[in-house]
Amino acid sequence: MSGTGTLADLKSIVTPAAATVDSEAPKREPKRDAQGRSYATGRRKDAVARVWIKPGKGEIIINGRKAAQYFARPVLRMLITQPFLVADRYNQFDVMATVAGGGLSGQAGAVRHGISRALTFYEPDLRGILKVAGFLTRDSRTVERKKYGRAKARRSFQFSKR
Repeated sequence: MSGTGTLADLKSIVTPAAATVDSEAPKREPKRDAQGRSYATGRRKDAVARVWIKPGKGEIIINGRKAAQYFARPVLRMLITQPFLVADRYNQFDVMATVAGGGLSGQAGAVRHGISRALTFYEPDLRGILKVAGFLTRDSRTVERKKYGRAKARRSFQFSKR
């Protein structure tokens, strides 16, 4: 799912499907460590994010810096808070993430993926809501490799008649 929808759009997508969650599915157990945190790995493009969440005031720390400082663009900050908004858990969890590789956009997508997965490990009941919203699916689009005899992945060298 692209990051262009509003919160109302996301809620309208999620609400009908949340009612149709299969009640016969086996009950999942929460996965938490000794400190009461849940851990997950998020990926997008070449970026990989390691994410820990725990109950708190909604503080998001990425690579030792606050989210507003690390992701200067408001769109990227909105992207990483989407899982909390859809799950009605905004400002209820503290997030600590380390992210490496790729650019800022890919890193924000990786953090969002990691937060979504960590939320499902902390509260397994949220899985249906986050899955319908498309936050648990890893966006597998990556840069195509360069081929030999080509200028880039697909672009040919300039043709010269003479």
